[in-house]
Amino acid sequence: MRAALIVALALALLAVATFVGPSIEGPHADFVLWQLRVPRVLAGAVVGGTLGLVGAVFQALFRNGLATPDTVGTTAGATLGALASLALGGASRALPLPALTATAFVGALAASVIVAVVAASGRARMQDVLLAGIAVTLAASALATGLQLTADVPVLLAAAQWSLGHLPQVGYRGLLTVLPLAAISAFSLLLQTRALQAMAIGEELAHAQGVDVRRVRAVALGVGSLGVAACVAWCGPIAFVGLIVPHLVRLAVGSALRVVLPLSLVLGASFLVACDALARVILQNRELPVGVVTAALGAPALVVLIARQRA
Repeated sequence: MRAALIVALALALLAVATFVGPSIEGPHADFVLWQLRVPRVLAGAVVGGTLGLVGAVFQALFRNGLATPDTVGTTAGATLGALASLALGGASRALPLPALTATAFVGALAASVIVAVVAASGRARMQDVLLAGIAVTLAASALATGLQLTADVPVLLAAAQWSLGHLPQVGYRGLLTVLPLAAISAFSLLLQTRALQAMAIGEELAHAQGVDVRRVRAVALGVGSLGVAACVAWCGPIAFVGLIVPHLVRLAVGSALRVVLPLSLVLGASFLVACDALARVILQNRELPVGVVTAALGAPALVVLIARQRA
């Protein structure tokens, strides 16, 4: 019952968010609605759903409620890879989205593997995993800053705007490019639900039940990194969606992954769309990048969750 209510509220929020902001009227009303507003809402749904699902999977994979693409370095690695493409591409030409996604995927996967090695050592504590993620994030951020400083001024400006995280776009071209990658990532992760549920009890017990732990970990990290990379390449890094959404779902319906994972996908979509709607109206006559709003919400949430983990 609760799950059905969450899905219904999420769908209603997606519909309402389409009309949030300046009124749609006048001779260009159809263009504003179908070429600006609807693609933007769909973009938020695809990106938010992907990040919410990957966050829930990473928390189950690392058996750590604070493990998300942001805290284990996946987002930072994807950002570094995409910024490398932007810097090397130069200001004279726009790199195609597949090229950005490929380099972002390499960065995201490399960062995820480093932290996964620490988590799989057998003696790693929760603090060790988080510290490894922080170290990877800081290293990737430092390299990304160095790349930006070596770039031309137009590239530097474009990279700075992109790095704040944004959803505005015209038309559906970018959506049609990223949607297949996000769908592959989501479908592949949902197929691992039973194995991840077994691994949540313990890897040795999961192995005794016939779960190929190494394969599941590789698939989860690989397709999870692919989903994050596609989102980062498309709209820049948007933090904390993968942290907040799974915790909200577990508070509402419990910890069973067969419910948590699909609901994290649905709630993640509506959560990011709601944040983007807030970013459109919070300042008069100006728009905030949606990444600023999610960071403002996620940073206090991270502090609260750390305090709860210690308690």
